Amino acid sequence: MIVVAVAVGLPLLALVWLRVRFLVVTVEGESMLPTYLPGERVLVRRARAARPGQVVVLSGRGPEEESRWIIKRLAAVPGDPIPREDVPALRDAPGTLVPSGRIVVLGDNPTRSHDSRRVGYLSADRLLGVVLRKMG
Repeated sequence: MIVVAVAVGLPLLALVWLRVRFLVVTVEGESMLPTYLPGERVLVRRARAARPGQVVVLSGRGPEEESRWIIKRLAAVPGDPIPREDVPALRDAPGTLVPSGRIVVLGDNPTRSHDSRRVGYLSADRLLGVVLRKMG
């Protein structure tokens, strides 16, 4: 009986751990072209922190964000210099460093991306995780 419980329990525990740690997200829209195409699926490692340059998944919270998740490239984190030259919405932002609790994200396709170029800082608590790779 114990062997059966272990044989069934361990795979279930592993599955739960994988679902808590990783997520598969479908790319919607053209904001990350040419890196990611609409309809592609990506493997995401859930994380509360990331480094500039990494592609991240954020929760979509505004009325203009119809999808559940948005995918962007992280441009700056708290303590980094404000990327004023790349982000028109932050040209007149006070200070010289990205404030605590804020991040700057950019789509790889600037003409089709609703990102920090238009809205400025995003709340760092919107970060869901880091894209690891394309699926299939």
